[in-house]
Amino acid sequence: MIPLNKTDQMVYPVSMSWEESYLYQFMKKHEMNQLDQLYEAAQNHPSWFWGEMEKEVGLTWFQPYTKVMDDSRGWAWTRWYVDGKMNVAYDAVDKHALGQAASKPALLWEGDGGETRMISYAELYREINRFAHGLKRLGIAKGDRVVMYLPMVPETVVVLLGAAKIGAMVVPVFSGYGAEAVVTRVVDSQAKILVTADGFFRRGKEVAMLQEAVRVAEKCPFLSHVVVVSRIGKAGIEAGPINPHCPVRLIPYDILLQDQSDTMQAEWLDSEDPCLLIYTSGTTGKPKGTVHVHAGFPLKAAQDLKFAFNFGPDDILFWMTDMGWMMGPWMVYGALLLGGTAVLFEGTPDYPRFDRLWEIVEKYRVTHLGVSPTVIRSLMPHGSEWADKHDLSSLKAFGSTGEPWNPKPWLWLYEKVGKGKCPILNYSGGTEISGGILGCLPGLPQKPCSFSGPIPGMVVDIVDGQGEPVKGSVGELVIKKPWPGMTRGFWQDPDRYEQAYWDRFPGLWAHGDWARTDEDGFWYIEGRSDDTLKIAGKRVGPAEYESLLVSHEAVIEAAAIGIPDEIKGTSAVCFVISDDTKPSAADLEMHLMELIVQKLGKPLKPKAIYRVKELPRTRNGKILRRVIQSAYLGNEAGELSSLENPPSVEEIRMLGKQIKPT
Repeated sequence: MIPLNKTDQMVYPVSMSWEESYLYQFMKKHEMNQLDQLYEAAQNHPSWFWGEMEKEVGLTWFQPYTKVMDDSRGWAWTRWYVDGKMNVAYDAVDKHALGQAASKPALLWEGDGGETRMISYAELYREINRFAHGLKRLGIAKGDRVVMYLPMVPETVVVLLGAAKIGAMVVPVFSGYGAEAVVTRVVDSQAKILVTADGFFRRGKEVAMLQEAVRVAEKCPFLSHVVVVSRIGKAGIEAGPINPHCPVRLIPYDILLQDQSDTMQAEWLDSEDPCLLIYTSGTTGKPKGTVHVHAGFPLKAAQDLKFAFNFGPDDILFWMTDMGWMMGPWMVYGALLLGGTAVLFEGTPDYPRFDRLWEIVEKYRVTHLGVSPTVIRSLMPHGSEWADKHDLSSLKAFGSTGEPWNPKPWLWLYEKVGKGKCPILNYSGGTEISGGILGCLPGLPQKPCSFSGPIPGMVVDIVDGQGEPVKGSVGELVIKKPWPGMTRGFWQDPDRYEQAYWDRFPGLWAHGDWARTDEDGFWYIEGRSDDTLKIAGKRVGPAEYESLLVSHEAVIEAAAIGIPDEIKGTSAVCFVISDDTKPSAADLEMHLMELIVQKLGKPLKPKAIYRVKELPRTRNGKILRRVIQSAYLGNEAGELSSLENPPSVEEIRMLGKQIKPT
């Protein structure tokens, strides 16, 4: 074991063996002795590589594909497993439920208050079928969108796979969003149905989710139904119109499933048929709807889990996430496609005690625990004795994604909780990727906060501003070859997709991360190269804050930035130019804070909101968030010659001095 102040030394976790890993066995089968040979195969022979990968994951083809990949439209629009017919619901559940794994746990669920459920593959199969029949009864067909606005309950998996079974698309939405953020996604996707819950529990308190869903329906009268899962047992929910002024019909989940058949043959769909529409925020404009297909997102999730996390059918995966974020569907698809078990948890890692997370690991014999650095930073001050109270011997690995690590919490988790035995498998990619770009490979030595390198199959480089490869310095992380999990563009906006990833460096996918490698070949992510905020691992665009702020009559203009936060990793700070002639300008900061909490949800509450006279802008009117961020943090603001109003920078700098951010 190494001292907690050493961050440049190699560590050698022993809970996983390289020679016994799935990745090593794959390489051995194909007579590869070095990782470089694996990376070269993906780069030089992608059709061969990805043909082998779908076999390793175990996809079932009702109609075999005629070609692994077709990049005739350019690799930004590559099609995979051409002419193949399959259905992800069959591979995730049906083939297990109809085989020897019927009684095996597919899902283990624990509620905020300690309630538990175990759902076998056979039970999940039957409920998925009833839900799929229910969707058809409501008029849902192939290609229709179903918005999933649910807490972490087992029904999320039923919705995810029941819709896929009939060819509909699921639009996962973060359970903590207020109505406004949900409306944006419902309107853009033109969904027909919203599936929600009557509420859920968080830290022992009831969260009234249904009233937010009703507000969504009132603003989206094109919805046909709101399906309501009973989580808190709210009385009085009856089938019928939501209210006299809203034609959208309410239907309890149990009523929808009532009298439905628990058998159904999956519809055999084209490998490129969409199954998911996941929204992710950028730095400007409305959230982007990333389109994912049956042989894309699920395959990438399972492939990453198998080869980067060494997850197999005897393993149990628990990732602290929400189904509205990419890692929720990723966990479900990956674990179930590989025949393993997924743990869903409604609560928080420190309620009712600081050992809740470790208690769950012990109770369910979790083998793979996924956390964010934010979670570990929040638990670390309470001491490792909370973890020491529990038998964590089932753990094979920690997983981590969402934001960069700091050395101190990384080492605390590795040494104090994992006892120097479990690797921390760092994992970085994105919603548009369907998983990871960089990762840590099982059984290999590690350096704190680092990555072993690219995930198998990802052909990656670091380039300078001209797109030329760089060594030993920070540059832009780029991808050089296609992979099946890549988004099939943005929903009804192909031009925006091409501009987002392809305009910067022709022929290269520019992901928007700063990266570097060290002298030993380890990789590091140094943060975002754009302005997107990652708050406690949740990605949100400044534009979403700014749109809400300027919706207030007393706000003329607004800007949002991210600053370091000891617990969340990043917190938002907002600046507004106010119209003080408006009566509502009194106590403006307080009212704006309440507005953001109401619309976006409490997890995205800003650290502070300030009134300023001016915002730094260029002569063509563009607000420079990076200048605002540098000035507020007291850093060098860089070249300011393009600024129309340089005095605005000093005003923001003085605000930063008054309240030093943590």
